[in-house]
Amino acid sequence: MENPAARHEAAQPFYLSLLRSQEGIVFALAVMAFVFFSVLLPGFLTAGNLLVLVRSVSILGILALGMALVVIARGIDVSMIAIMVVSVCWAFVIAGAGYSLVLALLIGAGFAILCGVVIGVIIAFGDVPPIFATLAAGSVIYGTGRTFFFTLEMQNVPADASWFGAIGQGNILGIPVTVLAFLALCALFHFVLSRTGFGWMVYAMGNNPDAARTTGIPMRPMIMAQYAISALIAFLAGLILASSANAINARLFNSTMIYDILLVVVLGGIGLNGGHGSIRNVILGTVFVGILLNGMTIMNIDYTVQNLVKGVVLLLAIVADSIVNPRDEQTSQQGDL
Repeated sequence: MENPAARHEAAQPFYLSLLRSQEGIVFALAVMAFVFFSVLLPGFLTAGNLLVLVRSVSILGILALGMALVVIARGIDVSMIAIMVVSVCWAFVIAGAGYSLVLALLIGAGFAILCGVVIGVIIAFGDVPPIFATLAAGSVIYGTGRTFFFTLEMQNVPADASWFGAIGQGNILGIPVTVLAFLALCALFHFVLSRTGFGWMVYAMGNNPDAARTTGIPMRPMIMAQYAISALIAFLAGLILASSANAINARLFNSTMIYDILLVVVLGGIGLNGGHGSIRNVILGTVFVGILLNGMTIMNIDYTVQNLVKGVVLLLAIVADSIVNPRDEQTSQQGDL
């Protein structure tokens, strides 16, 4: 059966769909923001700043890929940052205790996937709305990590793991590895969503959960798989982040990073009522939000004011999404958000 996303994208040329959709608006805003900051901020177009921009954008985009998968299926995952910091911090603690870094990273990945599966079980079998399940799970995961796994908020990359730094700081043919990792994951997610049965089922679940269940789609295993993938993506993004800075700070759990991820997804054009959206939306949203955050940082805008700006933009994006993609009766019954 043909994937709904693939059929929609094939219906009209890329440039026409871009000009006539939210994607076109976001693309135009990204270009204007880039030109605006380039003209007004002398340090914006420097090689060093652009390198910081593309690396930070890549990490944000990778996290947004995991969120997009869940949102397309009519869910949401606000536990991603908790899973990211706890799994990566614990992996570094294990490595610091004398175990090999590779084994420690595998254990961290296993823990992240386990967290995602448990969250999926709670949502799928307990019929708990995803927003509440993931919000509570995030607090439990972070509290468990700080209580039993590590006490220091800052966990450094093991000193004898020089190869690990190449992930976040290395380049291949002049292109940062983080950017290549983001592009590779984009290509993988695009293939899965547009060319596989799993992707078709994700869109079907988002379009109409009852109809998807009636057609025989294994809803519960699919929900568990989606949150497990989202958790694994969070772990991978955490590794890249730690590799870039040679450390990871557990305080990220209390930051507004999860709202940045939601801003990328919603602003890019992936509706919160599920059933539509593509990786192209994630890329556009990532670029625009990355430029906006980088520009405000160079302008030395107060952190509180930055959060205010992001909050207003997110609110406007959600309102616009509710107008363009109104919540249907099925969405209201599901209580997904």
